[in-house]
Amino acid sequence: MPIKGEIKFPGDKSISHRLLMLASLAKGNSLIYNISSGQDVISTRNCLESCGILITDKKDHLIVQGGGFKSPIKPLDCGNSGTTVRLLIGLLVGQGIEAEFYGDKSLSSRPMNRILQPLRKMGAMIKCNNGKLPIKIKKSKIKGIHYKSLIPSAQLKSAIVLTGLGAKKNIRYIEPFKSRDHTENLLKFLGTDIHVKDLDINLKFRTSLTLRNFNITVPGDPSTASFFATIAAIIPGSRITLKKILYNETRTGFFKLLKKIGVGIEWVSKWKESGETLGDLKVFYKNLNPININEKLIPSLIDEIPLVAILATQAKGQSKVRGAEELRVKECDRIMAICYNLKNMGANVLEKDDGFFIDGPSKLKSANIKTFNDHRIAMAFSVAGVISKSKVELDKPSCVSVSYPEFFDTINKVMT
Repeated sequence: MPIKGEIKFPGDKSISHRLLMLASLAKGNSLIYNISSGQDVISTRNCLESCGILITDKKDHLIVQGGGFKSPIKPLDCGNSGTTVRLLIGLLVGQGIEAEFYGDKSLSSRPMNRILQPLRKMGAMIKCNNGKLPIKIKKSKIKGIHYKSLIPSAQLKSAIVLTGLGAKKNIRYIEPFKSRDHTENLLKFLGTDIHVKDLDINLKFRTSLTLRNFNITVPGDPSTASFFATIAAIIPGSRITLKKILYNETRTGFFKLLKKIGVGIEWVSKWKESGETLGDLKVFYKNLNPININEKLIPSLIDEIPLVAILATQAKGQSKVRGAEELRVKECDRIMAICYNLKNMGANVLEKDDGFFIDGPSKLKSANIKTFNDHRIAMAFSVAGVISKSKVELDKPSCVSVSYPEFFDTINKVMT
């Protein structure tokens, strides 16, 4: 059955994290509308409240009273959120806060040294468990850094830049490929002296750094919208419009890929808002061509790779995803999880160290899906069940609450 109509989405998760943190630094009250409803963002909020930041719920927005950080009495629970722990370590150590961070089993197994090593070079005093949680930060004297990263990571970049807000020297960061740039965009919008040229980011020291407070509506999350774009791309006769979603060159890789492989894609309108671009996107069914993704494309669609795999099963010919080693250290080993579940659904998939090959098209069959407690695996294979008209049973459907608690309600709404 084709899907049609318009869909609106909760706010982008990446921007929601950053707005909460920057509002906590800003002087006065900041208003945030359409914030992400995901548990990851709630983890960030809870940690900030534990650090003395007053956050108040209103009917359709939050009010964040900034400028009052204090060292928390208890360790900060980051839940399942890598963004929460990595960015907050940078933010808080830069503000002279002492804190301990911990998380759930999945987060506790994820590597943190990529963040900790450059922060230590900046003077951050950090104790950790062999590069993993729990992690303790001490009050530190932060200095400048000129750092050339070997990996394209928005979390690493943001951690260094947020630490740099408390430095007495300039910060320079160079990345190998362009990663999500929401931190830079928001800091520029809020009046900091930050300059970006291609892959080179420079944060200039000011003797008195005060972020201005703000009133911002978070754009709809394109990663969430991608699940519904995938359904429309595969089911004949489908035509949907994704309303008010983020249009950012570091986040539109999946939609560019859809267009490249033959899906009907049309941005019917675009406009600027609070340092970012938003748009309404129309997606409609067309035949699919094979997919070929390399390491340069991975940063702009890293969260959508599980969906890329689902699309590849319905494209005629061999699709290849390479250069995606980063997926091995996400909420789970996503390369393994994708290949494991696709094989169970009858797809022709070959797992590689840094990705996978898929020969299509395949008629996907019913299967019990092992989510590995990963929200994106759960949602991607729910989409696989919808487009295949096969029954899939998720072992832990509740894990979607990490990013999009309303996911199943929205699926049911568009499919009726």
